[in-house]
Amino acid sequence: MRGISAHRTKLVVTALTAVMLLIAGCSGNNNGANSAASSGGSSSEPASQEGASVSYPITTDQTLTYWAEYNTTKSTIDEVPFFQEWQKRTGVPLKFTSPPAGQSKDALNILLASGDLPDMIEYDWFNFPGGPEKAIADGYILRLNDAIDKYAPNLKKYLQEHPEIDKMLKTDNGSYYTFPFLRGDPLLQVYQGPIVRGDWLEELGLQTPETIDEWHTVLKAFKEQKGATAPLSFQMSFLNEGAFVGAFNASRVWYQEDGVVKYGPMQSGYKDFLNTFHNWYDEGLLDKNIANVDGKALDANITTGATGATVHNSGSGIGKWTPLLVENDPKAKLTAAPYPVINKGDIPKFGQKDPIYTTGTNVAITSKAKNVELAARLLDYGYSDEGHMYFNFGQEGLSYEMKGDLPTYTDLLMNNPEKLSPSQAMSLYIRANYGGPFVQDKRYIKQYLTLPEQQSALEVWTKTDVDKYKIPQVTPTPEEASELAQIMNDVNTLIDEMTLKIILGNEKVDAYDGYMEKLKSLKIDRAIEIQQAALDRYNKR
Repeated sequence: MRGISAHRTKLVVTALTAVMLLIAGCSGNNNGANSAASSGGSSSEPASQEGASVSYPITTDQTLTYWAEYNTTKSTIDEVPFFQEWQKRTGVPLKFTSPPAGQSKDALNILLASGDLPDMIEYDWFNFPGGPEKAIADGYILRLNDAIDKYAPNLKKYLQEHPEIDKMLKTDNGSYYTFPFLRGDPLLQVYQGPIVRGDWLEELGLQTPETIDEWHTVLKAFKEQKGATAPLSFQMSFLNEGAFVGAFNASRVWYQEDGVVKYGPMQSGYKDFLNTFHNWYDEGLLDKNIANVDGKALDANITTGATGATVHNSGSGIGKWTPLLVENDPKAKLTAAPYPVINKGDIPKFGQKDPIYTTGTNVAITSKAKNVELAARLLDYGYSDEGHMYFNFGQEGLSYEMKGDLPTYTDLLMNNPEKLSPSQAMSLYIRANYGGPFVQDKRYIKQYLTLPEQQSALEVWTKTDVDKYKIPQVTPTPEEASELAQIMNDVNTLIDEMTLKIILGNEKVDAYDGYMEKLKSLKIDRAIEIQQAALDRYNKR
């Protein structure tokens, strides 16, 4: 599908070479063609015409700086083979800085306050107070419209061919602000949903539950006949995508219906959800420690048989737990269940589905960048034919081999000799399972999900109407974003408090009505107004 590696070349600054490059019709590489040697020696600037493709590797004597959080088995990003090879292929030397894991937000705040900015920052700029437009206005990152137009022909071409994605990448002012991570197929957007012990269902003669009533029957059987002490257990944040809550025509987060913004916990169905989960808690069907379940606790519950159902991911859930369960019980099996509904045959209203453009691992060029063109050329590589293959599959002969038309991961990734898990090994040689400035390839996920249960899970979890109700990546104005953040900080605290208190029985279900009144005093109506205005502007882009 994508091109082969380009030979190392030296760029020239003559008009003749520029014309030849244009005639060659490259999209980020010369597909093996060498350019003539430059008579002027190395240059700190990529020798190219504006808007034209360049041949990689670029000849430059400059080193750019790159800031990113990246979880790896190596001690520093510099030691990761992917980043070492990326520099060789693009010809752009890089110096990396990485914050401690989980501390990127605080570390970035300190970095921005210092004024000593790197050339590029990989971050979720939706988490910046006031949003990406505020980060531009404050002088931290650049508005990238000119840079993309002049120096990123591969990304520019992709966006021209995908106008619906181009719309997602801009603010309401029309500003591009990052080189994006994009999911290249719907198969890559869904990875989470309800999971149940399929072997227990078979043993007990039960069908995979679809309705809330069927879930009650299954959980009760798990408790009484399998001895499960926490039949249903999960991390509370996993409810945000609509599992169980969505069955009651409600949500834990924002959604829209026919262009009208709604806040999920304010819908009457949320009270019904709370009532149901309180009853399940009283019956011992819900983990008694549900308020404090974290990843380690859930791992223990699943692998010891204390829990027979949860909400989690295909990779870090089914893929992680299945081998551990099978060690003790060869018949053990984890099966995906549909998002629950009230009436049999209904299509779930909500479900997990990431947008094509996910904001977390995108790269901005800062206002202190020494060489904007060089940075843009580096980042544009990921959208070229060669870059697409490299970011998704790594180095041919090392991390993948071509088997027919399929780039197939080698044992270095899938059966690592140093006993690294596939996800750990992948983080060293590719970025398909992490994100970054490129378009993710669905051929990655078909290999990453090695178990049949993982692959079938995606088919089960995709059968929802979430596309009708999901709010796109809207961009409130900087003033609106700041105001919204302040309001929702208080609102979310209140909703989390209410949800747990009612489920655990510390307050009656009827306390819900009082909480709705409190929301008014926290200016929830203003928050809805801001979200509605942002959605209306997005729809007019």
